Amino acid sequence: MMGFFTSKAFSVFVTFVAFYAAQRLYQRFRFFWLNPVLLSILGLMAFLTLTGIRYEDYFQGGQIISFFLGPAVVALGVPLYMQLEEIRKRGRAIGVSMAVAAVVGVLSAAGTAALLGASAPVVASIAPKSVTTPIAMGIAEKIGGIPPLTAAIVIATGILGAVIGPGVLRLCGVRHPVAFGLAMGAASHGIGTARAVEEGEVQGASGGLAICLNGIATAVVTPVLMKLVMLWVR
Repeated sequence: MMGFFTSKAFSVFVTFVAFYAAQRLYQRFRFFWLNPVLLSILGLMAFLTLTGIRYEDYFQGGQIISFFLGPAVVALGVPLYMQLEEIRKRGRAIGVSMAVAAVVGVLSAAGTAALLGASAPVVASIAPKSVTTPIAMGIAEKIGGIPPLTAAIVIATGILGAVIGPGVLRLCGVRHPVAFGLAMGAASHGIGTARAVEEGEVQGASGGLAICLNGIATAVVTPVLMKLVMLWVR
């Protein structure tokens, strides 16, 4: 019987149940702390702890779901194509804002960690926090970071951005749908973009574009900025 609970099929099933329940709860109350991804993670953590199922056994099935992360990101190209004309009109502004977002994203994380006394590998692991997990782990590995730590930080960044991002943007007076989507995608990658999609098609398309552009820009600027950060704090 225990073999069933550690099977890939059961892992996929319990993950879908957790997310479905979390999504229904969020749709019912619309409270920002009830983000479906956050609730799913907490629910699965509690489930694995209470049942004694090892994470390694659970992740055998979790890898099947992880496989679809790539196609899901590619699918964001559909709303981007649908809103292509709206995006094209603001091409220069989008390009500049994404370049600035990449620099600010790296410096705000790496600089703060370095000033607080974090070791060089930890600083390098934090630096690419605002891009998708595969890109962030690749960057971290190249600059001397710890890829598993980077993955955890990226997920935490995405959840935090999805939870508080819309409120912060509205508080700062960011109302334009393109600006809203770009900010969510650049700051909190796929999870933030999923939240932006709830606001509208333009926001979702802009978020998808931000994931791509910010990922490229961050991969280019991070090695240079990391050298500057480490020289600055010495």
